[in-house]
Amino acid sequence: MAEIKPQPGPQEMFLSTPADIAIYGGAAGGGKSFALLLEPLRHMTMPGFRAVIFRRTSKQVKNEGGLWDAACGLYGAIGGKSRETDLSWSFPGGASISFGHLEHEKNKYDWQGTELAFLGFDELTHFTESQFFYLLSRNRSVGGAAPYVRATCNPDADSWVADFIRWWIDPETGYPVPGRSGRLRWFVRDDDSLVWGDDKRALEAAHRGKTAKSVTFIAARIEDNAILMEKDPGYRANLAALPTVDRERLLSGNWKIRPAAGDYFRRSWFPVIAAAPAEARRVRGWDLAGSHSEPGARPDWTAGVRLARDANGLFYVEHVERLQGTPNDVERAIRNLAQSDGRETTVALPQDPGQAGKAQVQALIRLLAGFRVKSQPVTGSKTVRAMPFSAQAEAGNVRLVAGPWNADFLGELENFPAGRHDDQVDAVCEAFNTLTEFSQKSQRDMYS
Repeated sequence: MAEIKPQPGPQEMFLSTPADIAIYGGAAGGGKSFALLLEPLRHMTMPGFRAVIFRRTSKQVKNEGGLWDAACGLYGAIGGKSRETDLSWSFPGGASISFGHLEHEKNKYDWQGTELAFLGFDELTHFTESQFFYLLSRNRSVGGAAPYVRATCNPDADSWVADFIRWWIDPETGYPVPGRSGRLRWFVRDDDSLVWGDDKRALEAAHRGKTAKSVTFIAARIEDNAILMEKDPGYRANLAALPTVDRERLLSGNWKIRPAAGDYFRRSWFPVIAAAPAEARRVRGWDLAGSHSEPGARPDWTAGVRLARDANGLFYVEHVERLQGTPNDVERAIRNLAQSDGRETTVALPQDPGQAGKAQVQALIRLLAGFRVKSQPVTGSKTVRAMPFSAQAEAGNVRLVAGPWNADFLGELENFPAGRHDDQVDAVCEAFNTLTEFSQKSQRDMYS
């Protein structure tokens, strides 16, 4: 029987720490998700042991090559039985491991009344601070396993996680402090603030009636994953090819770097041409954040960007429409542009969190009856959503069709994310992500 165990180094440290809360983070490729899946298996023979591993959305759990696929290869090999309908695994000894999501803030209340000995969070920076700490109230056990929490993440300087683990990070460089990785610290909550200490007894003595929880942060880089380096030696080159901010975060594990103007888009990356090829797949992506312009106000714009992709994989920004108007003005513009673009052009509509966002998209889909419409919930930060399009532009795979809107479009892109507006950026990324999803689906269909 094959032996399943962590790799020496940070992965082994993560699976052996006694901390109540352990965060395994830093660069991409460090074997974080595999370690998170492996951790609860130590209790697989314990009757009544319940574990849940969260991603922010259910789609992220089920993405090809994601958590569920990895679990199938790992848990199935050791006798686990899956139920894909509710994304759960059961083991002969009586333990169970499930996969959950917290797509909306209110979803944290879906777990009221549950008793979970193990909480796992994959990509912790995608969750809100209130979601994390509310789920800690579900982290309890009356069985043989003491309750504990494990999480993975990549760096994000603007996330609450960056503040939570700041002791382990050099404030000047943004890199993990040598020698602190894996060391335990304790905290208690005093009103709404966390108070930290290096000694549990001293901290509890200073805050009588409170029980301290232990925390550690364990840093990892791709070089720590010998298996990945052997099987896919080109992956490091992929990380090295990212734009500056994402390269620092995902290759070097930098927790302090922030994007500045010009880091994601530069004018020189967008050569202007007369027209795009007639034979291409087209999507009009929308950002629906606009509102009616009032005197003295500086509202966002509603923006629609038509993007084409030819058979060679090149992208063409063909047209941009922006307006500030009433909801009726916006609906009229969306339908008029759908008619002028033609029925072969897909309309991509983002769905903002909450019932209002869902209702808005449903109304627009009814308005666009007869046209191709695709809608999906907005997840992740704006910079994360912009990263794939930025990479293609920097690689020279994007063209700009000449038009009177070019200057405003390029100005907003070059100032992203520090600029006042980012509506056109959101719209073109909505179109880009939809186009690339089409391409991925076509490839899957070819080989299925």
